Amino acid sequence: MSKRVLIFGAFAAIYLLWGSTYFAIALGLKSIPPFLLMALRSLGGGLILVALNGRGVMHTSLSSWVNAATCGVLFFVGCHGVLAYAQQSVPSGIAAILLATIPFWILLIDFLFPQTRRPRAMTLAALLPGLAGVAIVAWQSAGQSHVSVLPIILLLGASLSWAAGTVLSRRTSSHESSTLSSGMQLSIGGAVLFAVSLVSGEWDEFSLHNVSPTSLAAVAYLAIAGSVIGFAAFRWLLDNVSTSMVSTYIFVNPIIAVLLGTLVLGEPFSASMLFGGLLVIASVITTWRAEQATPSSTEPDRSLPVPRPLTRPVDGRRGRPADTHDCVSRQYSRLT
Repeated sequence: MSKRVLIFGAFAAIYLLWGSTYFAIALGLKSIPPFLLMALRSLGGGLILVALNGRGVMHTSLSSWVNAATCGVLFFVGCHGVLAYAQQSVPSGIAAILLATIPFWILLIDFLFPQTRRPRAMTLAALLPGLAGVAIVAWQSAGQSHVSVLPIILLLGASLSWAAGTVLSRRTSSHESSTLSSGMQLSIGGAVLFAVSLVSGEWDEFSLHNVSPTSLAAVAYLAIAGSVIGFAAFRWLLDNVSTSMVSTYIFVNPIIAVLLGTLVLGEPFSASMLFGGLLVIASVITTWRAEQATPSSTEPDRSLPVPRPLTRPVDGRRGRPADTHDCVSRQYSRLT
């Protein structure tokens, strides 16, 4: 299977599957409290991914576990846990729209704490149509749904948490496969969410007998489609495509979420929302063109080592050939 096909399939997963998870969260919340719901999703998906790697987890370094723990808390506690909590009072479409600010947080982090060089102005400008579309849809939805300020602030904080995890995951990419790394992050994040659920008192009023079949189906969908398939695809894309391009899924997810919320849950939809959605699509296309126009994406990077026979220790450690993942990570950091 060619890399182009893999990239297409991975983007389809994070575009379509993650776009529908907001709808699944809304169904799950009907009989499962938010932190417990996301704990079941994360831990269930994480254990599946870890099991698929067999004994590979036994050879994982301590630093990799620390990185996985940090990213897992940022991704699944700071973002997913807060998202589910806020979605108790916020329609799924609005929640997805507010999380569309993640690319701007990523650019802000890269600008304030650059690893190699700051993001190009063209990339930042390419995101502006998406921001305008998000603002239009959010304004229309909030006005009709009477959403308060607190959950909006929480969702913006969740966006920042996911952005921080994205940047950290990129900058601390290790030798472990993206599948194993995803499983470690999901498992740790799920365990912390279980602790948060217990401390917050969710288990005091929760009863398994009151869980509806719809909520159980939502948990299974979130764990398999959202966590196992979607997050594994996301982590793989981070190692093979620029962060700015990967982050465009944030502009597509709200469209899927709004459509499902409107058609199935009866959430409001108007011509202004349609116009905002078109701006979101335009931003995705513009961002792609801006990334293709980046000089470093077409010109060879002479600072990278020239490929040598595998018997030569090109990574600076005697007797150890350069790891393919090392070269990919260095190339990736240069491109972003």
